[in-house]
Amino acid sequence: MTMDVVDYQIYGDDMQFVEIELDPQEAAVGEAGAMFYMEDGIQMETIFGDGSASQRGIFGKLMGAGKRLVTGESMFTTVFTNQDGMSKRRVAFGAAYPGKILPMHLGQLGGTLLCQKDAFLCAAKGVSLGIGFQKRLGAGFFGGEGFVLQKLEGDGLAFIHAGGAMIEKTLQPGQTLRVDTGCVVAFTPDVDFDIQFVGGVKTALFGGEGLFFATLRGPGKVWLQSLPLSRLANRIVAASQMGGGKGGEQGSVLGGFGNLFENDR
Repeated sequence: MTMDVVDYQIYGDDMQFVEIELDPQEAAVGEAGAMFYMEDGIQMETIFGDGSASQRGIFGKLMGAGKRLVTGESMFTTVFTNQDGMSKRRVAFGAAYPGKILPMHLGQLGGTLLCQKDAFLCAAKGVSLGIGFQKRLGAGFFGGEGFVLQKLEGDGLAFIHAGGAMIEKTLQPGQTLRVDTGCVVAFTPDVDFDIQFVGGVKTALFGGEGLFFATLRGPGKVWLQSLPLSRLANRIVAASQMGGGKGGEQGSVLGGFGNLFENDR
C-alpha cells in the first residue's frame, strides 16, 4: 500500500498541533474537525471512509465508512490536497484536549498499528483506517475500549494523540506490563492484550484504581498515556457536581453551600 511521503513539524508542549508539508499533488487525510489551518492552494474535500486504495469504488467506500461508524467515529474524513503545481503548501491539525501528538512510521512498525478509538488525528493519504477486534471476551468487556479498536495500516506516516504525558515501551518476549485500562493508547499486533482482576475485594472496591488492569505481554511496542479523556471528563463532572453545577463558588471553603443563599438575591 503506497502512501504519500510527507514532511511534518510538531509545535507546542501540552496543547500540540502538527503541521504537514505537502508537495504538489500530495495529500493528507484528517479526522473530521481536526484541521487547524491550511495555506492557500490546498483543496479540502470531505469523503466517505479514508480515501485509501483499499476503499475505491462504491462498495469500498461504503465498507470504509461502515468500519469508521463501528469504531464510533464519523463516517467522513477530510482529504487536503496541494493543488499548487509549483510550490509546497502546509496544513495543520490540532488535538481536541491536552496531550501529545505521536508520529507513527507504519512501515517501521510492520505496517499495522492498533490504537484506541479516538486516537487517530491525521495521516499521509493512503493510510487505511480499519477496525480491530479484541481476541478475548474479558478484554472486550473490561478492557476500557470495548471489543473494537482502530487499526491503521500502511507504509507511511500516521499521527495519533495521547492525553497528558506519553511513554513508549518496548516489551521483550514474555515481559508483562500491567496498566490502567484507559491508559493504553496503541500497541503493535504482536503484543498480547488481556485484562486481570486487581486482587482482593478491599483493593478492588476502595483502591480507586477500578476492578481490572490491562496486561500487555511482549514482544512488541506499546504507547501509554497519563491522562485518558475519560478520566479528565470524570474529574470535570465530579467538580461540577460538588460546586452545584454552576461554577460560581469554585475554590471557596463554602463549596456548594453558597448556593443556599441564591434565592435571597
